Amino acid sequence: MSIGQRARAIAESPTMRLNEEARLLRERGESIIHLGIGEPKNKTPRAAVESAAAKLASGEVKYTPASGVPSLKKAIIRYTEENYGRAVTPQNVIVTDGAKQAIFNVLYSLLDPGQEVILLAPYWVSYPEMVKMLSGVPVVVAPGDGSFHPRMADVERAVSDRTRAIIVNSPNNPSGIVFSEEFVASLVDFCERRGVYAIMDDIYHKLVFDGCRVPSCYQFTTQETDASHVVVVNGVAKTYGMTGFRIGWAVGRRELVKVMSNVQSQTTSCSSALTQAGAEGALVGPQDVVEDLRRFIEHNRDVVLQELAALPGVKVARPGGTFYCLPDFRAFLGGSIARDSLELAGFLLSKARVVTVPGKDFGVEGHLRLSYAGSTEDVVEGLRRIRWALDPRASREIAFGGKTYVRDWL
Repeated sequence: MSIGQRARAIAESPTMRLNEEARLLRERGESIIHLGIGEPKNKTPRAAVESAAAKLASGEVKYTPASGVPSLKKAIIRYTEENYGRAVTPQNVIVTDGAKQAIFNVLYSLLDPGQEVILLAPYWVSYPEMVKMLSGVPVVVAPGDGSFHPRMADVERAVSDRTRAIIVNSPNNPSGIVFSEEFVASLVDFCERRGVYAIMDDIYHKLVFDGCRVPSCYQFTTQETDASHVVVVNGVAKTYGMTGFRIGWAVGRRELVKVMSNVQSQTTSCSSALTQAGAEGALVGPQDVVEDLRRFIEHNRDVVLQELAALPGVKVARPGGTFYCLPDFRAFLGGSIARDSLELAGFLLSKARVVTVPGKDFGVEGHLRLSYAGSTEDVVEGLRRIRWALDPRASREIAFGGKTYVRDWL
């Protein structure tokens, strides 16, 4: 069996790989704490459930237009106007199977082989793989001061005549850092002047803390939507905790959206009528569910910071949004426990039965991504186990899942 070279070059998702290992352990009766997956544990909003159920009950579950159901696009247009201060038309909107497909469709529509996309480290693990799938070149810009905040001067130096786009994810997965208004303003202005697309992955833009509000990228451009190089990607997965519905969208200039629709029509054809109905229900229904989720996540953020403070050697940048943090675990590398973050994540799963995600796959070695999207109890228990596994001052014995474990490696 011969597999194409381009396909062979695509790495397996580290999150999915660790999730599978954890699943197998759980099937064996092991007590697993999952601090790896980015999935809120809230129930799907009632308005979304009722809307999807009504569509199913109607029996009219058929193909939809490739770019999305008109009524859902209308809801996205209203969402864009209310949250971004930008009036757009249905021709500026495409509905996709999750925000991930929206990003892929944008990249597919923009890139020719050898063209470059700038990624701001730490970046979401799928960004470089998507670029490579399209025979593009990911160009990583690393933060210079350990803050995880990019510097505009570094971005400008990375731009070449082959640069086609810059992907911006703020609030940031995996660090939780919220980029400054000054940086976003400078980047949008730079992209408009240079004709480089600014792909704004805004999937977490409502999940921010400490009274913060993410500024609208549109306030930093004077270009009309159909002349702008700004593309906004969003969806219902994180804001409404509707990960299984797989509905995202992109807003951009109509010539780009038209090409994205053509790509979609030849691949997935369209998004499910049922899940589009659910997404529409969430967008037009009561929005207090968003604030309820945001408050819960902010509480968990405070808990995880408090728990990490009790683990000597770990440093963590305070997240301003999302439900992730990216602590620095380099103090525990290089010895008998692990050589790098991948081995450390495997060690914690094997010994403490805690799922984390190695920072190596986010472009930042020596760190682990911890998700605090689950229950507060799981966050506390997971970090209790991590302290037991790594801190020699902790008791040598620990009990969980009806078993007692003895630490014999420190």
